Amino acid sequence: MLLEFPLWLLPTLLIALACDALFGEPGWLYRRVPHPVVLIGRSIGWLEARLLVPVAAEGRKRIMGIILLIIVTMGAAGLGFILHLGLRIMPGGWLLEGLLASTLLAQRSLVEHVAAVATGLEQSLAEGRKAVSMIVGRDPERLDAAGVGRAAVESLAENLSDGVVAPLFWMVVAGLPGLLAYKAVNTLDSMIGHKSERYRAFGWASARLDDLMNLIPARLTGLLLCCAGTFWRQARFSSSIRIMLRDAPEHRSPNAGWPEAAMAAALGLRLAGPRVYGGVVVADGWMGHGRSEVDATDIRRAVALAWAAWWLAVIALLLALLLSVSI
Repeated sequence: MLLEFPLWLLPTLLIALACDALFGEPGWLYRRVPHPVVLIGRSIGWLEARLLVPVAAEGRKRIMGIILLIIVTMGAAGLGFILHLGLRIMPGGWLLEGLLASTLLAQRSLVEHVAAVATGLEQSLAEGRKAVSMIVGRDPERLDAAGVGRAAVESLAENLSDGVVAPLFWMVVAGLPGLLAYKAVNTLDSMIGHKSERYRAFGWASARLDDLMNLIPARLTGLLLCCAGTFWRQARFSSSIRIMLRDAPEHRSPNAGWPEAAMAAALGLRLAGPRVYGGVVVADGWMGHGRSEVDATDIRRAVALAWAAWWLAVIALLLALLLSVSI
């Protein structure tokens, strides 16, 4: 469903991107009102407490997980549709919709958290570990300085897809309902999509739908990073694409490998490899063929590359807007 595309949707998207880039997540606001994702998380927690019976059979857990997924996703999409209809009849409603959509993008917040890892590493390994623990799930105390650097760059690449490109993609596809539905599924995956004893069956459907909804955005993110590397630091586009296509399937995730491999290729780094999560070693393949000794300077290069990819997305939307107006 394309809601008033492009005369309504494209300006709304541009406002959302601009507001997120300029203001990020204003602390003064979210100290007073909960963030939309927090509200989604609370609804998931409330429903989980009523639908998940830990001692139930695996089949029943899976059915209850599917019911939870349907309620949360359809509720989010329905709320988005109601909001869109209400804003559509208001003067300047497209602007308000853009402001609302900006709360569901995470470019500025993401790069600030990643840049903080570079600042921490420049002070000490302990500060670097402390900063990286805010953005990754692996055990920070097991990371040396290079491991902290790789973790930060890998998190930046993966979350550029999950937190920026994917929400943008689903808003292009289905407007505000699509954006809210995607954030609901992504939040479900982060809360109950783990392969733990508690969530293996209950979160199965949420994890699979999240994989599906990120299938195209992850590859688009990889393409944006390869293009950004070409324009920003003169990395060879053909080489970056070749490395991405070669290494992305080595990742345990069907999607995370694409932006990670593209980031590694564009920066001339070697990322991923074996990592430790909750005391368990995960034997991921290596991405790229450059240096694995990632330092604070490399983290800042990765942040600059992420901004370059962001600008490419903005330029693509501006060109689409100009073409639609001329036609």
